[in-house]
Amino acid sequence: MPYTPRDKNPYDKDHAENILSVSSLNRMARSILESNFPAVIVEGEISNLAVPSSGHWYLTLKDKSSQVRCAMFVNRNRMVRFKPENGKQIIVRGRLSIYEGRGDYQLILDGMEEAGDGALQRAFEQLKRKLLDEGLFADTKKQQMLSRYQHIGVITSATGAAVHDILSVFARRFPATKITLLPVAVQGTGAADEIVRAVEQANKLAEKLGLQALIVGRGGGSLEDLQAFNEERLARAIFASKLPICSAVGHEVDFTIADFVADLRAPTPSAAAEQLSPNQEDYFELLFSFSAQFNSAMRLAINQGRQQLTWLAKQLKHPDRRLQEQAQNLDRLDIRLRRAMSSKIALQSAELSQMQRTLSANSPKQQLERNQIRLNAGRGRLDQSLRSVLASRRMSLQTLSRSLNSVSPLNTLARGYSITVDSASKVIRSIDDVAIGATITSRLNEGEIVSTVNAVTKDSAKKTS
Repeated sequence: MPYTPRDKNPYDKDHAENILSVSSLNRMARSILESNFPAVIVEGEISNLAVPSSGHWYLTLKDKSSQVRCAMFVNRNRMVRFKPENGKQIIVRGRLSIYEGRGDYQLILDGMEEAGDGALQRAFEQLKRKLLDEGLFADTKKQQMLSRYQHIGVITSATGAAVHDILSVFARRFPATKITLLPVAVQGTGAADEIVRAVEQANKLAEKLGLQALIVGRGGGSLEDLQAFNEERLARAIFASKLPICSAVGHEVDFTIADFVADLRAPTPSAAAEQLSPNQEDYFELLFSFSAQFNSAMRLAINQGRQQLTWLAKQLKHPDRRLQEQAQNLDRLDIRLRRAMSSKIALQSAELSQMQRTLSANSPKQQLERNQIRLNAGRGRLDQSLRSVLASRRMSLQTLSRSLNSVSPLNTLARGYSITVDSASKVIRSIDDVAIGATITSRLNEGEIVSTVNAVTKDSAKKTS
């Protein structure tokens, strides 16, 4: 607003440029607020909550001494995960503004969370993303958890229901499993540090005590109750553990950071004990099954032995009869042997005769005779081919000679013509190729005539044409 001197009335009509309308004033105030407070986070208690048919939320956020009006439009409040109620403590995110129609100072909300659990949930999600990016949740980094161990360490409260559930399940399913309790506080200040120390102590004493695996857990509870299992230092201790760890925190719907880092997550402490222990009833059934199979196999073997003994008794004969049967078998085998030998000798004789015939047919003398015959025949064919080729070449030569003589310049000279060349032996084809006084040579059939040019006369007929 421009400066107005004291001797002038600011409300005079002559100074109308200094006067604002209500709408202009509210618009200016709104612009200043929104530009200076584009994003604020405020915690307070809900009061005067109104939800008209448009779906927008209107409420007052207050504390012990102040309050501020708030509005959250439907496109934003759809993302709120809880139902707001009067008296509920919340944390909101938004920008300061002014509702120009009434000049009301208000907070336009973009997000809303429950206070307490909301803050813890936010911290939980942040830590979860951080550890996920570092690879602490990767399946490739997890150790294998077996279904049976001889000695298991349990890290939980000594007075909680979790340890009783675990012990009762092991006693029912496989009481031979040795359990070592490492008592810790599972909630409250310092609980996370106690659990971390217990995990580290168990790893140090693992070889001495014979520990093979750990169960880290507690019963269910609120997000604040489970906060010890959402601490980063506990997550890193579980990740660094040489012993495989089963996380058994809360009920089935509860998840903690420890669940994501652990090598195995069980929904309850009882479920953890069931997953890490075999069922002794299965062993009893297997034992009974083996016993029944053994008894059945023994009875079958005894019956088979008895049947074989009866058969052998029936096969037992008098020695004299056995000798007669053996003598008959010996004679039969002797006859078969003689026949086989005769057949073998005849076969080998035939093969020997065939080999002799083959050897005679392939003797070197006969080979040389056959080769000499083929050589003589080849020589005759070669001589005939050469004579034929020479006759053909002679005829071709005569033909070429006649063709050459027909176009030879010597034949032209024999018919009375001559060829005239200049001193450079270049053929004179025109009177323009010679000059008076030049020496020219005319080649005839019998020799050459050397002349000197005294005059050059052109053919008048050719000149006219």
